[in-house]
Amino acid sequence: MGQQAYSRPEPEAGVLIVTAVEVEADAVRRGLGGAPGFTVIAAGAGPAAAAAGTAAALAAGAGRYACVVSAGIGGGFPGRAAVGSLVVASELIFADLGAETAEGFRGADELGFGRVRYPADTGRGARLAAALEAAGLPVSTGPVLTVSTATGTADTAAALAARVPGAAAEAMEGCGVAAAAAALNLPVLEIRAISNPVGPRDRDAWRIGEALAALAAAGPILSEVLKCPQN
Repeated sequence: MGQQAYSRPEPEAGVLIVTAVEVEADAVRRGLGGAPGFTVIAAGAGPAAAAAGTAAALAAGAGRYACVVSAGIGGGFPGRAAVGSLVVASELIFADLGAETAEGFRGADELGFGRVRYPADTGRGARLAAALEAAGLPVSTGPVLTVSTATGTADTAAALAARVPGAAAEAMEGCGVAAAAAALNLPVLEIRAISNPVGPRDRDAWRIGEALAALAAAGPILSEVLKCPQN
């Protein structure tokens, strides 16, 4: 797990930003430009790695953080988030944690097996989305889905969109980060830069470089909105 701390912020003043892989973490670090109070880690792909990495970082920095952010690239639902744009989550949702039944999918919460929805910090999220828009960056807000298998068919995309009306994006780590943050009663945000549409898998349509550039462009806004004095 890669980790880089920009400073040793005062207790309960710092921000932990969690990505899946180092290329995402590097984009975030470039955007932050050395702003104090931010720790950026690459915890690994998928919700389990994200939860474990976030929990370990929070334990190592006990009392240091006031906010946790899941950040990286992801897929955008057509009509909700275009390739190259940014999505700020209104809610983080485990979209495929549950069971298939004869009547259709039932979430783990319906089955009594656990939590699948985590509200994003509405105050910080609203400020972040407004600041990104004011900076001229294309941004939308809405639920961001956490999946263990990236969507690769039109049928799956349609099923997810029906399961979570208004879903804006999907990725693989947000709820893992949120679960670790929630265990310590810390607020969570998720920001995704869209690299591809959610739907049939077509690697030729992926725009990973464009999405990473958008993620880096969001960095100065993140540092301003989430800077320590506001936490």
